[in-house]
Amino acid sequence: MISQVKVSHRHPFHLVDPSPWPIVASIGALSLTFGGVMFMHNYSGGGQLLSLGVLTILYVMGIWWRDIIREASFEGHHTSSVQDGLRLGMILFIVSEVMFFFAFFWAFFTSSLSPVFNIGGVWPPSGLDVISPWGLPLLNTVLLLSSGATVTWAHHAIVGGLKYEAQSALYVTLTFAIYFTVFQILEYVEAPFSISDSVYGSTFFMATGFHGFHVIIGTIFLSICAVRLYVDHFSRQHHFGFEAAAWYWHFVDVVWLILFLGIYWWGA
Repeated sequence: MISQVKVSHRHPFHLVDPSPWPIVASIGALSLTFGGVMFMHNYSGGGQLLSLGVLTILYVMGIWWRDIIREASFEGHHTSSVQDGLRLGMILFIVSEVMFFFAFFWAFFTSSLSPVFNIGGVWPPSGLDVISPWGLPLLNTVLLLSSGATVTWAHHAIVGGLKYEAQSALYVTLTFAIYFTVFQILEYVEAPFSISDSVYGSTFFMATGFHGFHVIIGTIFLSICAVRLYVDHFSRQHHFGFEAAAWYWHFVDVVWLILFLGIYWWGA
């Protein structure tokens, strides 16, 4: 009989168990891509393949992150060294997002600083009514910057061991985020131009639309953190999930500030 010997790790890192979720997520992404192309070109079955890809990605996101939360909160695998790696990964992810928005700002400022004859040689393009920055955009700026302050308040409350104060600050943050999204939708509904109205419309809606999408992602991120805070997943020393959400939210704040100053105010 061969005796079973339990091997003890002599390093602080987490060697993850074999998981089916990477390959399932890859299949979902493939279905999403092919289904999207087929749907946009009116191929039969494109909509069904697209829906399957979306549902697969959402399912994997929920299950995979559930596993990571279990490993961190209940199995103790996220040591300080593992958390340092996660922090570095989150920083690199935010840097990649900065590059993503940099492309939209490059397109906007290139077109605005050297307007071509097709749009009348002026900026904004001739005959185009633009959105005043002193209405909903200014209100949304106040809401989003205020949410940045309240999420910092929540972070300091968690570090200080003040659970109920952290919950209150996080609920206020989520309220500001939801109002921001609602007002952004109202702005789109009332906009005097569309995405097809010259380069101004395309760059405006691409930049602000993707920012709105990131606000929705950040709102979901913070909502999950609110649930985890309620069920005592966070401690004063171990709360990287919330820390990552707060970093992401501050990134969203900074991008909006550049959008407001560059596109809404200066660009108009």
